[in-house]
Amino acid sequence: MRLKTMGIVSSLALATGMAAPAYAQDDAGAAAADSGRNVEIVVTAEFRETNVQDTPLAITAVSSEMLEARGQTNISDVARQAPNVTLAAQNQEYGSGMIAYIRGIGQNDPNFALEPGVGIYIDDVYLPTLTGSLLDLMDVDRIEVLRGPQGTLAGRNSIGGSIKIYSQKPRGDNSGSFEVTYGSYNRLDARGLVDIGLSDTLAMRLSGVSRNEDGYIKRLDYALTHPGSNVKTRAIGDDPVLGTLGGKSTVAGKIALRWEPSPFVEVNLSADYTRERSESGVATLLYANALGGINNDPTRPWETGIDGSAVPYNCMFVPYGVNSCDTQTAYDGRYITYSTFQGPEYHDSQSPYLSTFVPHQDLDNYGVALTIDINLADNLALKSISSWREYTSDWAYDVDGAPHGVNPLNQTQENEQISQELRLSGQLADDLIDFTVGGFYFETDGFYTARVNIPYGGLDFIHGPDPTPSENKALFANVTVNLTPDFHITGGIRQSWDRKDYEYLRRNPDLSAIEGPCNFFLGVPGLAGPTDIGNQPNCLLFGVNGTTATFENSQTDWRIAVDYRFTEEFMMYGQVATGYRAGGFNARPYFPSQATAHTPETITSYEVGFKSDLFDRRLRLNAAGFYFDYNDIVLLSNYCADLEPLGQATPCLRPTNVGSAEVKGIEIEASIFPVDNLTIDGSLSYLDFQYTEIDELAGTGVALDDITPYTPEWQYSFGIQYDVPDVMGGDLSFRFDGIYQSEIYTEAGNVDARIIPSDVMTTNDPTSPYVDLSQNGGGGPIQDLVVTNRIEGYFLANAKVGWKSLDDDWGVSLEVQNLFDKYYITTIANDAAGVGHVYGSPGKPRTWAVTVKKSF
Repeated sequence: MRLKTMGIVSSLALATGMAAPAYAQDDAGAAAADSGRNVEIVVTAEFRETNVQDTPLAITAVSSEMLEARGQTNISDVARQAPNVTLAAQNQEYGSGMIAYIRGIGQNDPNFALEPGVGIYIDDVYLPTLTGSLLDLMDVDRIEVLRGPQGTLAGRNSIGGSIKIYSQKPRGDNSGSFEVTYGSYNRLDARGLVDIGLSDTLAMRLSGVSRNEDGYIKRLDYALTHPGSNVKTRAIGDDPVLGTLGGKSTVAGKIALRWEPSPFVEVNLSADYTRERSESGVATLLYANALGGINNDPTRPWETGIDGSAVPYNCMFVPYGVNSCDTQTAYDGRYITYSTFQGPEYHDSQSPYLSTFVPHQDLDNYGVALTIDINLADNLALKSISSWREYTSDWAYDVDGAPHGVNPLNQTQENEQISQELRLSGQLADDLIDFTVGGFYFETDGFYTARVNIPYGGLDFIHGPDPTPSENKALFANVTVNLTPDFHITGGIRQSWDRKDYEYLRRNPDLSAIEGPCNFFLGVPGLAGPTDIGNQPNCLLFGVNGTTATFENSQTDWRIAVDYRFTEEFMMYGQVATGYRAGGFNARPYFPSQATAHTPETITSYEVGFKSDLFDRRLRLNAAGFYFDYNDIVLLSNYCADLEPLGQATPCLRPTNVGSAEVKGIEIEASIFPVDNLTIDGSLSYLDFQYTEIDELAGTGVALDDITPYTPEWQYSFGIQYDVPDVMGGDLSFRFDGIYQSEIYTEAGNVDARIIPSDVMTTNDPTSPYVDLSQNGGGGPIQDLVVTNRIEGYFLANAKVGWKSLDDDWGVSLEVQNLFDKYYITTIANDAAGVGHVYGSPGKPRTWAVTVKKSF
């Protein structure tokens, strides 16, 4: 029979003997590591505690010891050791959150109108948005990365997989720890926790973290760094450094209570709060090519020079790379920008508003969770998971890399959610059957507000606050039949019901109503378009204000899995599973007719794999191969063909169900103890994503041979650690970690190397390769400029040396991240057609940090 538990304090019957319950795995894991063997990690992916090696799923399970050994303090760091998983910080445009992709499926736009493709959970509480999901790993017991659709086990929006973070529970042992870290860019971190026994039945655990770090991208004043140029200064005084980007300032705290009034009842109550007051995210300019005038009118310039003439937007502002003609040499061009966070200086009757923003990235994220476990009988248990959470995220972005104010925005997202889940688990027929049945309810109210200034499009308006209430209800069941102690069949089903509403609110920046229709559409002579002088400000959006949209859907997901343990060392499994990403809306319509819903994406996945612990558990080798059909893929349409009869097919930026794909891949994970005190771990993955259908009329710019974003074909990681015992009254450890990913594209429409002349002119000729460009070229000494959204493959290395006293009272470590000082880009946004620029987010250069820890 597979390893399972029903009681609150569980007895884990493992082949190697008895292991501790989940909340005592630290001691068990440490003991196993000391013995030179792979540890047993308990997971709850199938609603009950099982050894990860007995669970017929592709799971990367990371314990707290692994996190500490690798120096990982952020959820995106963990992804680097998991095959076919990409987690990265959002680019500056999307604020405090992350980009999440598993097996080629994910999402990078955090707008409430859209849904993520990877489910994020903390202590089984679902986080519905990418905003606020780039989590600091505070007081974590373990992390489970489940790859492949989790439609029955997790529900909606886990179509690519799910990431589940589990916190340490209070033990009441009066223990604690405090650690301080200092490092590059004035990094200063402090972490502490204390675990107190309040009575024989009640324990409390307090934990907190503070993180502060300077930014590593310098914002420079162009005029002071380029004496004699025609560009006006924005500096106060003689210092050319206006500020930095990427600086972090975060404080977080959590209180957890654990009450065990009887041997049959356990109550866990927790409350947490995170406060971030950081700088805007990192961004540097990679390509600039625009004349710099509203509607390409040189008399309406984005930026005027000292002599009053228009300043072109071109290679002079690109600080590094093939598209750069920047002449400054005093600063490292890879890590600078000339952004000012100010809108364009020019104003007229059609664009009368001013905009200046303070670079910031703020987040207040807090919530309460209550979990109650009740053993109703020896073979029957009830679990209740209740939660309330709320966050407010506010951030500014200015990614033009120049004083022009091409596209500065300030955005705010507010979200409040409640959820309730009930699970009844038990065994039937003398443990022949393990089952879990349950229900789930989730409700969220989201509001999105933005000051949107896009002078290249002749628009400057208030977007929102757009209310987006949504609701999800589900009933589910998971049953395992234990045909023999080694042979099991598992079936699962979940029925989900979704509803989402959206209201579009649009106003002028002075909060006045947008007037319309545009004089251009009314036939007023002498107007070149709806944003030309002579129209009402923002009249192109007239009619959108007050428009509403509703989406409703029901979805059935199922899973069938078979596993057989051939020996104590080797198990094989196979499964077929489905999943879905909930539908949504077009968050950015130009006409009310474009405020339409899209239906859910769906997937059917076929997977086989094996899990093994060989050579007396000195070698753990797990592998999985998968294939899935991915249908109703949502891509961004630039042409709303169905609205052609209304004359509203363009402009268009509408998410639409237009594609399908086949995806296949392999994943291998290994952990080796070749000799005492030496540990080697690693992973390898391959993924082949192939579109099979794309609606050609949708104008997505995506070709059948394109690759889904943030999905490398190959990934690998490895770690080597050697421990030297009895050094100065403790143990000394040396660790080296390496990760590699092959090239990726950051957008659905892949662009390898598009050549655009710096003197290009806009055209309506459909045969021209430049028909999609909306900006005339900005000129400059480089004739042919290169546009791409491809990030080349790269290898990163980290190293760490640590010492820990024999009684674990004291510890000290030195770590170096990006050991070889590799310059690499984490995200690229290609807006060469609309704005005339491309920007990217460079990763950090080499950094170091020293940590001192005291435990008691």
